[in-house]
Amino acid sequence: MTDTTAFDWRSFLLRWSGEWADSLPDGETQGEDDEAARQTRWLGFPPASEERIAAMQERLGRQMPPSYREFLKVSDGWRHAGGFVWLLAGTEDAHWHNNESGLADMFEEYLDEDAGPEERQEVDIWRRGLQLDVESDITHVLLDPEEVDEDGEWAVYTWASWRAAPPERHANFLEFMREMYREFHSLRAQGSEGEPAFANDTTRELDTQVDGARLEALRGGWERAVKELDEAREYGRPRAAGLGDQIRRLLGQTSMVYFDGLVTDPQYAPELLPPLVAEHAAHSYRDDSTLMFHLRGADDDLVSLAYATLDQVRNGTYRYAPAGAFGEAVERARELARWGDSDGAWRTLLHALPLWEPLGPDHLAPLGWVADPLLGPLLTPERGRELLSTPRGGQAGEAPRSAAGLDPGDLTWLAEPDPGNNRTSYRFVLVEGVEPEELPGRLADGDDTVLNEPLTLWEARRRSLHDRREFSSYDDRALMAVGRAGTGWSFAFDADPAPFDQRRFVSPAVAASGGTRAVVVWSGLRTRHGEPFFHLSVARDGVEQYAFTYTDGEIRQSGEMPQSLDPSLFFGSARDGADVERSLLEAVSGQFGARLPRHAIVNGRLHTFTTRSWTRPPRDGETYAVIRMEWADARPTDGERT
Repeated sequence: MTDTTAFDWRSFLLRWSGEWADSLPDGETQGEDDEAARQTRWLGFPPASEERIAAMQERLGRQMPPSYREFLKVSDGWRHAGGFVWLLAGTEDAHWHNNESGLADMFEEYLDEDAGPEERQEVDIWRRGLQLDVESDITHVLLDPEEVDEDGEWAVYTWASWRAAPPERHANFLEFMREMYREFHSLRAQGSEGEPAFANDTTRELDTQVDGARLEALRGGWERAVKELDEAREYGRPRAAGLGDQIRRLLGQTSMVYFDGLVTDPQYAPELLPPLVAEHAAHSYRDDSTLMFHLRGADDDLVSLAYATLDQVRNGTYRYAPAGAFGEAVERARELARWGDSDGAWRTLLHALPLWEPLGPDHLAPLGWVADPLLGPLLTPERGRELLSTPRGGQAGEAPRSAAGLDPGDLTWLAEPDPGNNRTSYRFVLVEGVEPEELPGRLADGDDTVLNEPLTLWEARRRSLHDRREFSSYDDRALMAVGRAGTGWSFAFDADPAPFDQRRFVSPAVAASGGTRAVVVWSGLRTRHGEPFFHLSVARDGVEQYAFTYTDGEIRQSGEMPQSLDPSLFFGSARDGADVERSLLEAVSGQFGARLPRHAIVNGRLHTFTTRSWTRPPRDGETYAVIRMEWADARPTDGERT
């Protein structure tokens, strides 16, 4: 609840008028009314008397809202309300719109048949609204007599067809005029050649506020800083948008984040260009020429750097490489992220943050890393808040509480439904005492299989299918992501396995266990296709120690099973499949002390490779199909058919 009647309209309007007069170029010809306003430094008119206000209210049949009445007592109308309303109505010109624009009919055409009362009420504003725009650039200003708050204030709606946006609502006339004052400042701040520098008490106050917000952000007070920067941005103050966008990007916001005023500065471009072009690259439908819109004013070298960085981001070769001790920590974090230790990578970055050196006074935090293919997936809104709350750049402040890790210390998260409930079947191999890069030598055919570059699982599957030329009904070569599975273990994980065929299944545990121990798990207890199943096998030094498979409601097992993994503990009752799956995964975690990194598997980029088949070759008399595809080397000539 705001007491709009206590607002000092005269001081506000005098300041606005003086700033408007000072912003006009010397020697530029003005209209008679504008020249008079410039000379008198007053955009308004004489105040309306109580009698004029009373006569207006009698003519209109309604008492005017408080803030509009108080305004009229200071000025009976107003010139240049913002940039597009050249004359705002006083007591004589305000009138009921009564759909004289025909906009009610136009907006009604866009209503759905099931449009609710609120949507229809928005359309009817053009019939019931009190029109305040007298002269404008096709910009309508209406007071709504049916949207009245507890103070008697009417909402104000503005709309211009050229803005291609719905009508904009303001809580009351005072808020509308404040917004028009900000619009005036924002337009003048952009400036044009030949215009005087737009500087006055308001701009100086706001620029001081921006400087204070910058230091507050470096001390870790990002919440207060972003509010002050947003206010300054509404007034069009230079630097405010670029500073605020740095905070917004680390909070996970990407829409309308362009680092205006800073991204084209060569001093800051190495940190701000990568996240800008990475967001552009994430939308494949965008034409690359549109990137230039956000690089207005940049020199040729910077534009070349932007497009070179865009190419690196697209092909996955961009590497964030800051200088100094922080840069060394970045390299350590990247190596941890490369093998799936997202939490460790994040802690490494955060602990090194006090060593980070800004590129200049308007650099609030390291940002280039969000475009790095390995480091970028580390960012979450919670982690962004933690980074922003950490003092840095030579400023002192209170260290924030550490954000909780994203990875559970076990395997049970695999039993939790994922978005879209797509992970209903999966398989993985755990190998003890070996590094992830050694896994292709244990699980793939030949000694020349190498790991692919780090990709998301979706990217890896798409690339694998694109390069594949042969498909077989008997072959089951798994595309698996690799990494570290806790202390002393490495993993290979397949999130989208082929259907399980117990008759032809061959566990890779034996082949993977040379000189060590290997564990294979394949779960389909929530599978959409066929009967639920679960397989576990453990081998050491090339010999299977024990295994069991549950399928078709039966358990088949071999070897001496540890008590904690005895399948009879999990099957045979009417327990829910997800509950059984969770219990099994918990038992496997407890038995071997291994875990799988959820964040890296679901959101990150990991190395991948293709294993040998998980099924035996077909025997005599077993049928199968093989499809091979070949691409023509040349296009057909005109008139020929393929």
